[in-house]
Amino acid sequence: MAKELSIFVDESGDRGGKARYYLLTLVFHNQADSIAEAVTGYEAKLARADLPNIPFHSEPLMNGHKDYEFLGIEQRKAMLAYFSSFVRKLPISYITFVYRRSQFEDPARLMERMGRDISSAMVDHLDFFQSFDDVKVYYDNGQDIVKQALDRSVGKVLSKGVVRRRKTSMTDYRLEQVADYLCTIELALVKYEAKEDGETYNKFFGGIGSFKRNWLKQARSKRI
Repeated sequence: MAKELSIFVDESGDRGGKARYYLLTLVFHNQADSIAEAVTGYEAKLARADLPNIPFHSEPLMNGHKDYEFLGIEQRKAMLAYFSSFVRKLPISYITFVYRRSQFEDPARLMERMGRDISSAMVDHLDFFQSFDDVKVYYDNGQDIVKQALDRSVGKVLSKGVVRRRKTSMTDYRLEQVADYLCTIELALVKYEAKEDGETYNKFFGGIGSFKRNWLKQARSKRI
């Protein structure tokens, strides 16, 4: 039976280029490793706490927007904690690339750098990536520079056909949400260290010490 690797992609940074930082997170999952039990456990926790089983999106969760508009902060903090616990149980790994916008003249330069960084990371872990027969990239094509960076790196380094797929199952959706979560944790680290954390991060994560001991340590245990 062919071994299949799925790569789920998420980014943090607006299309207009106004955000100070741009982050790109890739989550890797061996399709042979089921996450069904972890998903069931996470959804059961939500049900017991009378919390909505909605797609996890960290930005609106932390700011109380969109699907989270009618939830109080304690409910949203509980949902974030439950999702963090869910991520801890998953058989995944990830990598995040961090860029400061001011270092790039235009989006094309940023795209070139992302492509090089993805290629370099894959070369560094080539045995892992070449152990799979098929590689499928899940990205919603939200930003063209990300799509181009992926196209220029993944298939080229692995020298095999890379199938790009849209999310087709609840498992796929959940792993895309994991990429969102990990991107948020890595962005929080950048902002804490730059003393740009603000009130929202402190409400959800505590100060930088608490954040590093708990949230960051748990996330980094999954880093490739």
